[in-house]
Amino acid sequence: MDNKVSFAKWDKLFRSQQLSQFNGNAQGLCWLKVKAISRGRLMDKFLNENKISLKATKTGERFIELYDYLVQKDGAEEMLNSFLRNSENELYNTIGVNERQLKSDLYKITSYKWGGDQNNSLDRFFVSHYVKAISKYDEQTSKRNEICVNSWNYVENSWYNNWTSFLTESIFKKHSKVISACGEIKSVDFFISQYPIDLKVTYFPKKFMDGKLKAYYNGKMEFTWLKKKAKENGIVFDRNATEAQQIYEITQKFSELGHDDVLKEIKKNRMSVVNEAMNNPSELMKWLYEKQGTMRFGAENRLFLILVDSDDMDNSWKLKRSFQLIEPKVNSYLDNFNDNTLQEIHFVYNKQKFTAKADTIFVIK
Repeated sequence: MDNKVSFAKWDKLFRSQQLSQFNGNAQGLCWLKVKAISRGRLMDKFLNENKISLKATKTGERFIELYDYLVQKDGAEEMLNSFLRNSENELYNTIGVNERQLKSDLYKITSYKWGGDQNNSLDRFFVSHYVKAISKYDEQTSKRNEICVNSWNYVENSWYNNWTSFLTESIFKKHSKVISACGEIKSVDFFISQYPIDLKVTYFPKKFMDGKLKAYYNGKMEFTWLKKKAKENGIVFDRNATEAQQIYEITQKFSELGHDDVLKEIKKNRMSVVNEAMNNPSELMKWLYEKQGTMRFGAENRLFLILVDSDDMDNSWKLKRSFQLIEPKVNSYLDNFNDNTLQEIHFVYNKQKFTAKADTIFVIK
């Protein structure tokens, strides 16, 4: 195959989210690794270290020329892997991240409240809730503090998610089986064996949990069962509050009254669902692919690192910074990784069929 044709092929597959085509393909993996170093600073450093000269001067053209050169050069894979394994070439290395200080700073976050909502970007939330919904300027002005709080919550939680993800990725990248993508490729955080991987650090999804719990409550929602139990025990609660607030109030009052049997039943059933997913994760992984938000859609190979606080699942967000729990789980997983570890997942999104390789790593407190 002509190299320029080859480049165009991989470029088209990447843009159309057909990343499964790259798995185990030497030309495809070469394309991804060259893409990882195709930006100015990294490209220049790679060329200098390996004494390679290019005629092109524009970034896109240099990407094509370097790929054309490396895809037919003996030893190119080792050359690229050696460069990508060097932690000094990581994207965040240029801003001098102090990991020890960062790990301590993450514990300064005491709550996890999103600004806006989790389905839309903050600007869309502001437009729909304040710009287009309010016509009176004085009323708009009265919302100033509320808007400030929303903005800060968004920034604080985004900061927490960004840096916990960075530190978790760093654990993977320090393992001998992992080759970094230097933080430069959308949809690829690193390579394990012959697979490009996108890491997703997440919690056990509530909607998936709710659907599975119906089997434990005679086809009803856990929330419905809980309200019935509250009525049976004479517990009064604010029915006008949000579902989350009602659940919190009811469970707190059960705890105060010493009704541990109800709380134990909830925990037992939830952990049964978690254990089922751990033993057979394919259904959960398919669900996670199919329920993605449109703005974040991807069909890449994925490792889902799923965090579960078995005592209080609403507090699972705290486990993102529990690296003393995460690191041994990750290292054990990678130690035992082989070419049969990832499962093939077939899913449908917007009526289009996709295939990806994926797996789960559960971290349970």
